[in-house]
Amino acid sequence: MEEVPLEAQRSQAPGPEAGAGAGAETRITVDSPDAMRELGRRLAGLLRPGDLVLLTGELGAGKTTLTRGLGEGLGVRGAVTSPTFVIARVHPPLGGGPPLVHVDAYRLGGGLDEMEDLDLDVSLPESVVVVEWGDGKVEELSDDRLHVVIARAVGHEEVLDDVRQVSVRGVGARWAGGAGLDALAGALTE
Repeated sequence: MEEVPLEAQRSQAPGPEAGAGAGAETRITVDSPDAMRELGRRLAGLLRPGDLVLLTGELGAGKTTLTRGLGEGLGVRGAVTSPTFVIARVHPPLGGGPPLVHVDAYRLGGGLDEMEDLDLDVSLPESVVVVEWGDGKVEELSDDRLHVVIARAVGHEEVLDDVRQVSVRGVGARWAGGAGLDALAGALTE
C-alpha cells in the first residue's frame, strides 16, 4: 500500500460541548482524496459497535470519501457511496466486525423526530452509524460520539484545491481523555 502523508496534531482545547464531557480534539491536514480515504481507514480502527460519528463540511468537502475509507477499514460489503437520495444505507460486515450505517441527513430539515423512521436508535448498538449533515439532528442518539469537521484549506486555490483541515473531536465518556484520538494522531504522524 502506498504511504499517504498526513499531518496531525492533538489539542486539549475544549470544544463548545466541553461541559458535556468533551474529549480531546485532533486536527489533521489531508492533502488528497486518497489521504482522506486513508484517514477513514485509520479512524475505523478506533470504532466499535455503538459508535456514532457526525460528519460536517460543505458540499464536496470529502465526507463521503472519508466514509468510504471507514467502510474499507471496517471491512463492510458494498461500495460506500453518498446516500443522498435514499437517506440511509446499511453495509453489512464481510467478517466479524460491525455493520456500517451511512446516513445523509442533508435533505432532512428536522431533528431526531424526522429521522425516527430510519430506526437509527435500533441500529446503533450493533453498528457504527455515520451521519453526514447530522449536527443538530442526531446528537440525542448517543452521549458518546465523534464530531468530524472537514474544511477546505484557505489559500491559493490552485495549490490547496484538495487540501482539507479535518478536526476530530470526541464527546462523552467513551472519548474522555482522548485515548482513542491520541492513537489516531500517533498513527497519522508515523
